[in-house]
Amino acid sequence: MFQPETLDQITRRFEFLEAQMAAGASPSALAEIAREYQGLKPVVAAIGDWRAACAARDEAAALLADPELRALAQEEVLRLDAELPDLEQRLRLALLPSDIADTRPAILEIRPGTGGEEAALFAADLLRMYQRYADLRGWACEVIALAETELGGLKEAVLRIAGDGVFARLKFESGVHRVQRVPVTESGGRIHTSAATVAVLPEATEVDLVIPDSDIRIDTMRASGAGGQHVNTTDSAVRITHLPTGLIVVSAQKSQHQNRRMAMEVLRARLFALEREARASERAADRRAQVGTGDRSERIRTYNVPQGRLTDHRINLTLYALPQILAGDLDPVIDPLIARHQADLLAEMQA
Repeated sequence: MFQPETLDQITRRFEFLEAQMAAGASPSALAEIAREYQGLKPVVAAIGDWRAACAARDEAAALLADPELRALAQEEVLRLDAELPDLEQRLRLALLPSDIADTRPAILEIRPGTGGEEAALFAADLLRMYQRYADLRGWACEVIALAETELGGLKEAVLRIAGDGVFARLKFESGVHRVQRVPVTESGGRIHTSAATVAVLPEATEVDLVIPDSDIRIDTMRASGAGGQHVNTTDSAVRITHLPTGLIVVSAQKSQHQNRRMAMEVLRARLFALEREARASERAADRRAQVGTGDRSERIRTYNVPQGRLTDHRINLTLYALPQILAGDLDPVIDPLIARHQADLLAEMQA
């Protein structure tokens, strides 16, 4: 059962943060306070609901000794006994260790893998799928980099997606996505297999990661695109090289100032993700092991177009709703992944 002292500490911390926000914290501190406050809000709500139900159950049980109220009290006890397990489970889930990055925006990167032009076309399909999913959830989706092939495929796409719970819902998308279908260029009707890689990184702030100016080289260059698309007439594209790691980030939108900001955001996110992965690998039990490590080299999902079937290999999930999923209805895929992750965390805590 739950430790009353722990629940009290969480509630007091929430009330302290609420008071800090009402008192008008400094702008630099307010963002962090608000982030922690929003993270604790559902936990405190679950604590309140569970405690209220326990108190109501105790009151109803006390009335069982009154002959005149016994029938009503017994009905109330039965109702609350049926509700309490669900409230307890909700509270257990709320108390699970949270990933501090869950509430952050995400940097989503898509690149074609094996399969030539067909892989590039599939990568473009994934880009549209994630953009539509962002629209359905009311998230803001900003293109940082986009390079297309002459046939409308994708060489690379980098997006910044912001909104409620973005990284929490997208973080299990990292890995190799495989498609099985008849390419438009295939005259014999044979099914081909190709792949694309997806990486989802939590956006990092300067508080998380300070990048010294001496560690980067910034170059400007003329932007270019396939078939005359996305071509700028000025040298506005920005390429940032992180000298210690060799990481290179390019942003090629219209504004050079905006490109520098976007490229730094992507670079910071990639370096932050490397730090997170290093810390995770040092732990004896990686909390994400059962639903995948998020490694881009890991095959996580197969999209079988002729059968209209999607299979997520990490949790043996099969759905015959591929057109809807590619149209942006990703919740039926993501919700089971989150549920499995929560179940694994609960099992760890109870071990």
